Amino acid sequence: MEIPAIYPAMTIPSPLSHRAGMKWLLIILAGLLLVIVVFAVVFFFMANTHAGVKVIRMEGTLSTGDFSTADSVGSEYVGNQLREAADDPTVNAIVLRVDSPGGTPAAAEEIIGDMEYAKTKKPVVVSMGDMATSAAYYVSAHANKIYADPDTLTGAVGVIWIFTDMSGALNQEGYNITDVKSGAFKDMGTTSRALSPSEQVYAQQIVNESFNRFINDVMTQRMIARSDIDDGRVIRGEDALKLNLVDQLGNLNDAIAGAQQLAEQRK
Repeated sequence: MEIPAIYPAMTIPSPLSHRAGMKWLLIILAGLLLVIVVFAVVFFFMANTHAGVKVIRMEGTLSTGDFSTADSVGSEYVGNQLREAADDPTVNAIVLRVDSPGGTPAAAEEIIGDMEYAKTKKPVVVSMGDMATSAAYYVSAHANKIYADPDTLTGAVGVIWIFTDMSGALNQEGYNITDVKSGAFKDMGTTSRALSPSEQVYAQQIVNESFNRFINDVMTQRMIARSDIDDGRVIRGEDALKLNLVDQLGNLNDAIAGAQQLAEQRK
């Protein structure tokens, strides 16, 4: 009598168990995706904020407006970045990298307003590159700390207003220009003639008032003797350190490290 062989029973996979396996697979894939996203965000943050320090660049001639080109930058563009960094909880300190010959007083004043706002939230440090003169120094003077290279050109504290008289060339070309104006000063600055004596007096008044506001503000922020800077000359970084126009010699990395230290001190 043959004893039948015992074979294990064949089972058909349950649809429920199949769904459970797919569910766990999706959970694992979602977890891996989340890890990848977190690492990407951390990498982006580290690359752009230097471990909690946001670097903002103010490069080129300063004027009012919201723009940034290869050789000029607007006050609104810089100011918006300062405010965004100030309100960003992932940013502990701000470094304003300055490479600018200056620009209009109004542009500097607008950026200063936004810098003062940022300073209420976190330290703001300036790192000067090749040049930070005139209105660019006006802005820089409001930083918590200023770094410059030994041969950075800075200072040039002053105001200038240039008028061009092309009447000689126009006469040679046979041009005859007549201005019909509502007031004696309405065409002040036209290139078709030189300034009148009264216009020169008025222009000098505007320059003097703007300069006094500029230099008095700088002296308040930096405790600098007026006689050290009122001639409007450009000053090398090493000499600027001696005059207290800057706080320390160093490059951008030094400024970032200094900003991190200031942030730690605020905690």
